[in-house]
Amino acid sequence: MSLTKTEKIERLAQLTAQHETTSGASLWREAFRRLKSSKMAIIGAGIIAVFVVLAVIGPWIAPHSPTAQTWRGEVLVNQGKFVGPRGENWLGLDHLGRDMFSRMLIGARQTLLVGVVSTLIGLTVGFLIGGFSGAAATLGGATGKRIDSVIMRVTDMMLALPSLLLAVSVAAVLGQSLTTVMIAVGVVQVPIFARLLRGSMLAQGGTDYVLAARALGVRRKRIVVTQILPNSLSPVIVQATLSLATAIIEAAALSYLGLGNPDPAVPEWGVMLSQAQRFFDNAPMMAVYPAVGIIITALGFTLLGEAMREALDPKLRG
Repeated sequence: MSLTKTEKIERLAQLTAQHETTSGASLWREAFRRLKSSKMAIIGAGIIAVFVVLAVIGPWIAPHSPTAQTWRGEVLVNQGKFVGPRGENWLGLDHLGRDMFSRMLIGARQTLLVGVVSTLIGLTVGFLIGGFSGAAATLGGATGKRIDSVIMRVTDMMLALPSLLLAVSVAAVLGQSLTTVMIAVGVVQVPIFARLLRGSMLAQGGTDYVLAARALGVRRKRIVVTQILPNSLSPVIVQATLSLATAIIEAAALSYLGLGNPDPAVPEWGVMLSQAQRFFDNAPMMAVYPAVGIIITALGFTLLGEAMREALDPKLRG
């Protein structure tokens, strides 16, 4: 039976509290040991490493300017004449005579920037909301439970909305820009991180070390800050890896819909995909290149995130 989005989040939130070991090894040490023998994790990490390296060094290894229309005269859009891969243009030219290989390299940096920043926005805001809600529910008494209930109902409403629809709504309100895309995608991630951290803190709240600390008279605030919160971060880190894949796809979708960077000359895979749709009949590779880049990059983060989740979850390890 497939799980709902909320049920998947709650399941991941329980991982740290369920971890038991007779060897005394830490949770992450055991998880890392299993990751090293996981083909899925190795492939995912390899894809991510290549993507990050290309995004970082892209401006230095790009053979041509990504905005220069050097070969504009060779592309005749009205006649359906486009230039494919050749010696000086490894991936051919776009509709304005710009080098596709150089634009793909520079676009990788823009895609990585949007994915990382939007995930950090969602993680930061979600951490604050989830941490406050989890602390209130765990050690806040009756008043804390009421506060937690109100916050969680709001997050449940946000989770019930399709993520792309929510992102489009936010982007439409804020206006067209690259910053808008980052904020819109980040807002979509907020309820996921908030509910995940809150669920993990609830799972930690019933563990022996928390009960012992309360019995010894340790202040509630100190228990939350020094004990419960640090031990609740493992599933949040896993989700951040998975969210990067989602962020890249959703950011590309917003750019494709015309809600991204208003300057079409700035290379970004979603914008490149949007520009290529008009010429798909005569030059399909203009759309294939950025689409494949988005798919492979998202696949890398997904494979690594799923491998991390399996390494942390004893039920998934079998």
